[in-house]
Amino acid sequence: MSFTNAPVTRSLVLGLAATSIAANLFDVKHYFYILVDPHVLRYHQAWRVLLYQLCYTNSSEVLFAAMTLYNMRVVERTWGSRKYASFILTSACITAILPPVILAVMLRPLTFGAFNYLPAGPTPIIFAVLAQYHAMIPHIYKYRLALSASSPTDDESAGLTFSDKSYRYLLAVQLALFQWPGSLLGAAVGWVVGYSWRNDLLPRMFTSWRVPWWVVGIRTQKRSEGFEGLRRRLEGEDSPTATATGARVGAESDADTGRRRTMGQQIIDQVRGAF
Repeated sequence: MSFTNAPVTRSLVLGLAATSIAANLFDVKHYFYILVDPHVLRYHQAWRVLLYQLCYTNSSEVLFAAMTLYNMRVVERTWGSRKYASFILTSACITAILPPVILAVMLRPLTFGAFNYLPAGPTPIIFAVLAQYHAMIPHIYKYRLALSASSPTDDESAGLTFSDKSYRYLLAVQLALFQWPGSLLGAAVGWVVGYSWRNDLLPRMFTSWRVPWWVVGIRTQKRSEGFEGLRRRLEGEDSPTATATGARVGAESDADTGRRRTMGQQIIDQVRGAF
């Protein structure tokens, strides 16, 4: 797998796999999901909202989440690692609070306590990234699957139309349905947060904030040195061009005057110029 120019995505995939494996090895999975009753209402364990997005509790969700994040690494390449990391942290903070609050205040009372479980995993964050991927990355091609062998090929309603992005959406949909309705709630909240961030519907402090450069392994001084090196290389490319132009003009002048210098005279001129 290639994570070129996507260090944040690589860290997310490796970190998600590591925390999920550790939670299973040390048998602490019961700390990462939320039951409104009793965790919140009776035991007042508000700290669970800070933990439930750190890992998944089964290997299937880890696999689908890692594949989805990997397929959406183009978002980081388009934005840059600093902006992408800022978006991930902002979405993580918002989605850590909204799904538990919506579940406890609205959905659980409306369902008379039947909707009480919020599963572990960063599904809201992944769907926030998926909203950006859907809005900014165009499809390359489309194809149609016929519903029957006798369907005419020119009929638009004769089959299902997909694009090259469809299988990425199918991975994400499967992730949202693993432990529904709790996982579906997280996916819906993440999608709304992603589009709100993109359309500047969130407060300015969320959309304009950026992580420091050192967080993503880039320093301002190194960037300045990189721009300075690029400027020097461009100037260096211009200098040989000017030198070649001057030499060509000099050669044409010598040809016009009928003078030709021998190899020995050229070597003497170079030695004289050195002293």
